[in-house]
Amino acid sequence: MPIIEEPGPAHGEPEENFAHGRLSDRVRQSMRTGPARISDLDGGLPALTYVPEPVDAGPYRLVVLLHGAGGSARQGLELMLPVARSRRLLLVAPQSAGASWDVISAGFGPDVRRLDRVLSEVLDACPVDRMSIGGFSDGASYALTLGLTNGDLFDSVLAFSPGFAAPMVTHGAPRLFLSHGDGDRVLPIDRCSRRLVPRLRGAGYDVTYEEFHGGHEVPDDIVRRASAWLPDQ
Repeated sequence: MPIIEEPGPAHGEPEENFAHGRLSDRVRQSMRTGPARISDLDGGLPALTYVPEPVDAGPYRLVVLLHGAGGSARQGLELMLPVARSRRLLLVAPQSAGASWDVISAGFGPDVRRLDRVLSEVLDACPVDRMSIGGFSDGASYALTLGLTNGDLFDSVLAFSPGFAAPMVTHGAPRLFLSHGDGDRVLPIDRCSRRLVPRLRGAGYDVTYEEFHGGHEVPDDIVRRASAWLPDQ
């Protein structure tokens, strides 16, 4: 479960795309299903990863996991860690550059660039044929935003207690799983998911929505349901 540090300056990144939340073509071109070529992933990237063994048993589903405001990469990773081995999920949990994700404070920028670099390195090291993105709270809002923006890369989005989705552009048609506690006092359900889900369905997205009795949290049962929901193909 290596932690990866901060990168140095990168060259050739499409800044105009990052400003709209779009990940680079480099990431899409790195998707492959051949034999794994494992590296130590020491490129200075702010992320935690979990890679189930054995590595040579075929391609993984990669799941990007985004922490909540004031949280850590480890908290993001732990969202799906209990089910990662049984479902053969390669988990990647980046750390936000600030207290929360860039689009929430100042617009797309450093966190999109970070994620792009992280994914490029991980995809170059491990065989991956499918990708999802998910998160909790502010991380769920950011996962929805990036997932809808990059729906031609991510086939599914897991949003645990999101507040909003704010894509500037949309691509593809990822499947969406949202959950929310009916007693959430941080992001109240009535002004968050109960408004957001109808809007997403009205826009044509395939949405699975789970409400539960509880607060601002991700119960174990919701994690199991989200894991079982992930597309096999």
